[in-house]
Amino acid sequence: MANVRVAIVAEPLDITAEIEKVTAGRGDIGAVVTFTGLCRDEDGRLEALELEHYPGMAENEVQRIAEQAAGRWEISDITVLHRHGTVRPGETIVLVVTASKHRHAAFESAEFVMDFLKTHAPFWKKEHTAAGAVSWVSARQSDDDAEERWNTPD
Repeated sequence: MANVRVAIVAEPLDITAEIEKVTAGRGDIGAVVTFTGLCRDEDGRLEALELEHYPGMAENEVQRIAEQAAGRWEISDITVLHRHGTVRPGETIVLVVTASKHRHAAFESAEFVMDFLKTHAPFWKKEHTAAGAVSWVSARQSDDDAEERWNTPD
């Protein structure tokens, strides 16, 4: 079974340190794939995103998604870190690190985790614009479509 590490954090993420945690002293890993989701400025319109979550529930759901990926692919390690609180453009919102003997498992498991995080993890985003407006971000059909492809036979 893969080493699974999940955390919901307020502080900025150190991507290099997280990769080092997975790879240090390991000779059995042939591939490490990372996905880093960043806050965009939306062409200068966005000042910040405010990410809310339901403590306990969010960690449990992210853990379930990571374990599902670990059960579906032959990966040795999976790390999923997600920010909450205020995130400014250019800052990392989410980091997924997967490690395996072969690249395909690492790539596919990381993509699977992101597709399911977007549709199942209980996070809510509020946009704060440079003009001072505040609004909730709606779910996107494209995220549902991305998740649906994993429900079809390989």
